[in-house]
Amino acid sequence: MNNPFIYSDDNKRYHTFNYYLRHRYHKKVYKVPLDAHFTCPNRDGTCGIGGCIFCSGQGSGEYTRGDIDDIVQQFETNKIMMEKKWPNSLAMPYFQSFSNTYGPLAQIKKCIEPFINYPNVCGIAIATRSDCLDDEKISYLASLCEYTDIYVELGLQSSNDNTAKFINRGHDFNSLKQCVAKLKKTKIKVVIHIINGLPNETIDDMLQTIKDVNNLQIDGIKIHMLHVSNNTRLATMYKTHPFHLLTKDEYIDIVVKQLELLNANVFIERLTGDPKKEDLIAPEWVLNKTVVLNDIDKLMVKNNTYQGKKIQL
Repeated sequence: MNNPFIYSDDNKRYHTFNYYLRHRYHKKVYKVPLDAHFTCPNRDGTCGIGGCIFCSGQGSGEYTRGDIDDIVQQFETNKIMMEKKWPNSLAMPYFQSFSNTYGPLAQIKKCIEPFINYPNVCGIAIATRSDCLDDEKISYLASLCEYTDIYVELGLQSSNDNTAKFINRGHDFNSLKQCVAKLKKTKIKVVIHIINGLPNETIDDMLQTIKDVNNLQIDGIKIHMLHVSNNTRLATMYKTHPFHLLTKDEYIDIVVKQLELLNANVFIERLTGDPKKEDLIAPEWVLNKTVVLNDIDKLMVKNNTYQGKKIQL
């Protein structure tokens, strides 16, 4: 197919993370999810109680091996399967569960530093929150960029502060903006997470989140579809007062519109969620990840569109 998108050599019309990694490191790169046993200020009462309404007991770390305490052993255990699938590749430790800078700096160093100059590791990804990154922690992470690439992943979910309050986020959009501004003064790469289909959000709200994120000059983004899983506050809400969850077609249409508004140089790590089947309540279509991704591709071809096409210059 005739592909008008410049950041692609794999027949995509958006800037895939795979494309970014391949061109930066010249090899296949896979991320290894880790649970470093951090928690979150929105769960222990520091800035809220109970966490975000969609957050599970694993803090988005359903595919980690948190039963293994030693972080290096956990890393080695988790990457065995990936090495079989992608031999002769590079690995990226991904501190995924909860907020991985929420704790004393000494604790953070103990988790991260074993992977500095670790064999066949090309970078380190750290999921956290904007209210868990003070100047001291940012300075420390920035210093590590002399030895390896550091990716900081920040949960935003929505730039709408009313939505943030409803989902019990525990901080506003301004908090994230201020944090990203500090990170962008360093060599740290910044990835933002957003969720489509949050209760009470309109299509305009979801598109506005992309416009707001564009202004932050981020490096990457993860776009998730809201799904309802067991053992979350969202599940209780859904069972008591069911609310509309986006259909597959609605979601795909929104994602394509978001991609059209997103800066072309921003790499895309995710375009849908990845729930565990046994925990999922709804919608069932999110389990068909390949179908969703293929349908996004098809709609972009049909509309002759690509990432960044509708940015007003």
